[in-house]
Amino acid sequence: MNVHASTAPQLRRYTAGMPQLNANGLSENWLLKECGDRHWLGIAQAQGLPRPEFRDAQGHKVYAAFTLVRITSGRLEQIGENDRFAITSQCQAVGRAQHYSRHVLHAQGQTTARVEMLSAFVRRAQPGSNRSVVRAAMADAATHAPNPELWAAAEAFVRRGRALRAMQPQLSADANYSLDFTPCPNNDFNGADLLYFSAFQSMVDRAEWAWMLHTQPPGRPAALRERELVFFGNLDLGDSVRIQLQPQAADQGMLCHHSVLQRQSDGVCIARVVTRKLAPVYAHEVQGPACR
Repeated sequence: MNVHASTAPQLRRYTAGMPQLNANGLSENWLLKECGDRHWLGIAQAQGLPRPEFRDAQGHKVYAAFTLVRITSGRLEQIGENDRFAITSQCQAVGRAQHYSRHVLHAQGQTTARVEMLSAFVRRAQPGSNRSVVRAAMADAATHAPNPELWAAAEAFVRRGRALRAMQPQLSADANYSLDFTPCPNNDFNGADLLYFSAFQSMVDRAEWAWMLHTQPPGRPAALRERELVFFGNLDLGDSVRIQLQPQAADQGMLCHHSVLQRQSDGVCIARVVTRKLAPVYAHEVQGPACR
């Protein structure tokens, strides 16, 4: 079976500098943005377009909104200033409107993170309202022979997304840590005026850091091992988000929490995030339901 160029591995090399780094190694936020951009370009390539500009069957402009993002095998703290690293990316169409991509981060001869992404085309049902975002009805696009291994991974990821979307988090009110945050249009929204998917990760990390400072002396930030972000909706400019962080019991030396992000204007859940990190030296010991 011939593999179309869109599904063939695309390698890009980098040198870690201040835009890519934070106080704990390679920035997860930067990594998500970079992989998101490569996902976006991969969709255009998969559809044989010269640039990533998409329209639905009725001609409306549409965007690829992420429905599920997962990071595994995270070792981002191993990448420091001036270190060389590379990202290998592959993208696969999954039906008319969904696309799956897989990105593998390599540094120092080993894998330091795997990122998987699933997106769906969406549009605004009401102009200017991010609360009216709905799935777009797409016409048939150019199809190419799929990469069998990548197709199987994509199908498994779609099933994973369905299971996570159906899961109801068990949040205990007396164990929650809540943080209210108003995203800024200059930093948290993208060029389509949508709350950018990487802003969700950023908000959870803000809540985590605030919770840690609230419960213990300052220490080094926890190092990411795994994260799953499930997206349900978006936010209008000027609206705020309540991040409810539920610490979970975890293996010794690990920090785990389940976060629910709600729109302040109507209380609707717009995302759920499951995080697993290597605990810092002064991590607060929590008791609660097992980390999953």
